[in-house]
Amino acid sequence: MIGVPMGFVGGTALLLGVVAATLIGLEPGLGQPVPPSPPSTAELRPVSAFAAISDARARAVALFREAGKVFQHPRCVNCHVDGDHPLQTDHMQPHQPPVVRGTEGHGVPGLRCSACHGAANFDPARSPGTTHWLLAPTSMALEARSLGQICEQIKDPARNGNRTINAVLDHAISDSLIIWAWSPGSGRTPPPGTHAAFVALMQAWVDAGAYCPPP
Repeated sequence: MIGVPMGFVGGTALLLGVVAATLIGLEPGLGQPVPPSPPSTAELRPVSAFAAISDARARAVALFREAGKVFQHPRCVNCHVDGDHPLQTDHMQPHQPPVVRGTEGHGVPGLRCSACHGAANFDPARSPGTTHWLLAPTSMALEARSLGQICEQIKDPARNGNRTINAVLDHAISDSLIIWAWSPGSGRTPPPGTHAAFVALMQAWVDAGAYCPPP
C-alpha cells in the first residue's frame, strides 16, 4: 500500500471544502453566482388581527394558516425535504454540490454538512451557517405538503421527535436553525414577518386549541 502524507490529505480535504462552499452560491448547471435576493417585504398579521374570530377552532385554523406562510417558505422547505437531498436558493433548486442526508441528517463521511456550513453565515462564499446544520427527518418534511398535513405532523409525537405540543412551541422559540431563517445571509430572502411574530402566532394557535386546517 502506498503511503500518502497526512499534510496532503488534510490539504486536499480543505480544498474540497472550499470548492464545495463556493459552489453553494452557484445556480446549478450555470456556473454563475446567484444574484442577491431583496429582503422580504411580506409581513405576518399580528395575533390581534384574529381576535374577532369568536369560534376557537376557526381562530386556531386561521392562526395556523398565517404561520404557515413561514412553514412553506424556501428557508424552511429547503431542509425539510421529502427525500434525502436538500434544496437551496429561493427557487428551491437541487443542492450544489450534490449531497445526501446520511444516517442522522448531517451528510456522509467525506461530505458532511459541517464541511461547508459553519457556526455562522460566510457571505464571501454565500455559505449559510448556524450552530447546528442538518436536514430535518423526512417525518417532518414540508416539501409537497399541504398546511393541513404540516399541522397534523407537527402535533404527532410519532413524527415530531416525540414532542408534546408545548415542546413543539419551545422548539420554535429556541431552535437556532429556525431563528437563523430571518438572518439567512446574502442572496436568501427571509420568511415573512419576524421570528417573534411567528412564535406569537404559534402560541396563539396552541392557546386556541391547536386545531388544524383540513388536509
